[in-house]
Amino acid sequence: MKVKLQQPKLIGRRERISFPELSLFGIEAKIDTGAYTTTIHCHDIILKEINGKDVLCFKLLDPEHPEYADKELRFENYKLKTFKNSFGEQESRYVVQTLIKLGNRKIRGAVSLTSRAGMRYPVLLGRKILKGRFHVDVSAEYLLK
Repeated sequence: MKVKLQQPKLIGRRERISFPELSLFGIEAKIDTGAYTTTIHCHDIILKEINGKDVLCFKLLDPEHPEYADKELRFENYKLKTFKNSFGEQESRYVVQTLIKLGNRKIRGAVSLTSRAGMRYPVLLGRKILKGRFHVDVSAEYLLK
């Protein structure tokens, strides 16, 4: 059976995207071709032992954000990876796999969790998700429906 490949879709430098498994919909994201991995703003990131297993627990966004739900999310499957932050410093971050929805496309991908407090956009969409799927028009915004 032949698999039909989709042509790359044109997106702008900013888009509204969704994370259905995280109950986060229409969140504003900056498209960042300089970043390899997608990153989302979290706080209260902690490992808890629950029923004898280490479980990664965190809350998305900040209480001031309009989409903030004060809901603790839990992941049993996660990785701890080292990243270079925007200042060139190395830092360890937890990474989870989740569904990302951009327009009509759904992609399962890695999302790193970090504090983006004080940053304008709570989500940076990195090139690993973009590669082969999207072209970025840096002069445009919100091209996805």
